[in-house]
Amino acid sequence: MKLVLARHAESAWNAERRFQGRTDVGLSDAGLAQAAALARAVARRRVGAVYSSPLRRARETAEIVAKERGLTVTLVDDLRELSLGAWEGRTVDDVLAMEADAYRNWRERPYDCPPPEGEHIADVARRVLPVMELIVSSHADGQEALVVSHGGVISVYLCHLLGLSPNALWQLAIGNASLSVVDPPRVLSLNDTAHLEGLRPW
Repeated sequence: MKLVLARHAESAWNAERRFQGRTDVGLSDAGLAQAAALARAVARRRVGAVYSSPLRRARETAEIVAKERGLTVTLVDDLRELSLGAWEGRTVDDVLAMEADAYRNWRERPYDCPPPEGEHIADVARRVLPVMELIVSSHADGQEALVVSHGGVISVYLCHLLGLSPNALWQLAIGNASLSVVDPPRVLSLNDTAHLEGLRPW
């Protein structure tokens, strides 16, 4: 069966370039428009179940998509974003100004250099990989399930499927409201944002 992996739409803190991690932040106005576009894209697929992280930015995205399909959202705690520890609530510019080396090390080698007080990638993998396998095993061949989660969670799973080092985590671009499709162990598409045309600022 296919898993359709969606990163949540833009949150208020995404717009501010502020670290979120486990902090519970809702969607921005732009994020609400992105979620509606995502819902239209998913409506063209054969999605029969929707799973989501319980964090508001993911849950709100999932609820908008599920409503379009007449589905309910199943919240799964292990799909929550990785903790960014002491960086949560701070802007990227602030962390770069105060902890430039730690930030650059984390971007280049996230497995080896987690943020201060943050969650280690190995711990993220230990909760994310089993829950993805459980979702896959819960659905028959030919079915599709939508999983709405976060950039870190989706990247950990994709690195696993692609056989990449977890230090390659941030080399995968997973944009807000993007779609990636997998038929485990195969990765069929990555970071599809065609449905957001006209909504992106670039």
